Amino acid sequence: MSGKDTAEVEAALTGKQPQSPSKSPTHAVLTQLTRRAAIVQIVTAVVANITIISSGMGIGFPSIAMIELTNSTTSVVLTESDATWFASITSIMCPFGGLLSGYLLDKVGRKKTLYFINIISIVSWAIMSFASRTDSATLFIQLIVARIIIGIAIGLSSTPASVYAAEVAHPNLRGRLTLLTAFCTAIGMLSIYTLGYVFKNDWRFVCMICGIFTVVSLLTVIPLPESPSWLVSKKRMPKAERCLKVVRAIKEENHPEIRAELEALDDNIARFRSAQDGKKSKLDQLKKPEVYKPLAIMCTFFFFQQFTGIFVIIVYAASFSIEAGVAIDPFLSAVFVGLTRVVTTVLMSFISDKFGRRPPALFSGFGMASCMFGLAVCAIHPVKGTSLSWIPTVLLVAFIFTATLGFLTLPFSMNAEVYPTKIRGFASGLTIFFGYTMSFIILKIYPSLVETIGNSNVFILFGCLSMLGIAFVYFFLPETKGRTLEDIESHFRGKKQSSPDSRQEVEMKTMLKANEAA
Repeated sequence: MSGKDTAEVEAALTGKQPQSPSKSPTHAVLTQLTRRAAIVQIVTAVVANITIISSGMGIGFPSIAMIELTNSTTSVVLTESDATWFASITSIMCPFGGLLSGYLLDKVGRKKTLYFINIISIVSWAIMSFASRTDSATLFIQLIVARIIIGIAIGLSSTPASVYAAEVAHPNLRGRLTLLTAFCTAIGMLSIYTLGYVFKNDWRFVCMICGIFTVVSLLTVIPLPESPSWLVSKKRMPKAERCLKVVRAIKEENHPEIRAELEALDDNIARFRSAQDGKKSKLDQLKKPEVYKPLAIMCTFFFFQQFTGIFVIIVYAASFSIEAGVAIDPFLSAVFVGLTRVVTTVLMSFISDKFGRRPPALFSGFGMASCMFGLAVCAIHPVKGTSLSWIPTVLLVAFIFTATLGFLTLPFSMNAEVYPTKIRGFASGLTIFFGYTMSFIILKIYPSLVETIGNSNVFILFGCLSMLGIAFVYFFLPETKGRTLEDIESHFRGKKQSSPDSRQEVEMKTMLKANEAA
């Protein structure tokens, strides 16, 4: 390392300016590497999340198929009970997919888990593409089997891509990249709503299109590097180094930054292992504050996500639009719901990095409550056929807009941030299990709630729960913006985190010593 380079590093540590105002070659190379690394991390995270689009299609599929499947003029018809099972059976299986996700993430890695998600999704879409056109009983069995499979795929897909993005991304990028899972889910739902609007009377053809897309998604996973964090946890250090060099866009052998990061990952995992007092079970690990605290917080967050009506609108988009008094074509209303979610998820990636997690969540809860109370008023005093008939449409779109800013997207993205590396797969899978169990309950009882207490009271219930969600965020949800995964773990363990300045100083000193030794 030259004297000029050493002077610049020392200047960064002491706060003094170097003698020469010009940038050194080393500074230029580091800047270029950082830019290239950001591009690589963004591309790998995007490719990993393409898998999630098929799951988004699976979530929104009942909305476009339900009307035809229950239409008495079609050749095969499902009963009302069969139709509710068709809509909700996916949520029964999603929790098991979430648990299976935790097992696969820890045992076979992030990349092979993405392979598995794509393969079973292809099977599900194929079954529905060729479902019976003549026998209602056979059709129902085929649809239930296919929806069980896609339910497992949806539960599986809620974690791997966001965990992968969190583990390959720099802290400054992590907030945006972990939101890619929510974005791709939104893209999938918008796609299925749009296909349903275009092909209103042929949901089987829509399934065929979805299956072809999933085959393409499977092929895109092949070139992805495995997560360095997972490889380190499995003591596969040579491959971990190769993959880390790929995502950090560094080609040099024995690069000090790569060595330092690998050592930090190994130390963090070793510290967690040493705290286990031998081979403790997963349940024993859940007793640690850095595990049970974020687990309780995330499960509560998912409870409010489900019982504020978000997934009810997503799954029952077309029929919910009718019940809410929306005047336009229910399929077109579903498209508006999907489009709003896509646009808002893009905005959320910037809002999350600028304002963190808590402020958008607080705004989200307030907006959701206001929209639900507004829909309740419209249900009590119908505006359909009047000059104010546009109000329910605006309130429905506004609800999805504000929900996407916080309660819809943040539980999934934060689920990839808050758990220790060694147990991240299991704990995040357990959280998804709880979340989708709540989803099944609300989706299954929603039609009965409407019939029992009426639309207006259901909307009021959702609005009141949104208000309680605001209180939960204010008092309990931690801020993760700008913190490393290690800092977040230390926060729940009760240890003081290092400030960004002190972390930067340690990194600069490490770099200085490494270069002087070289």
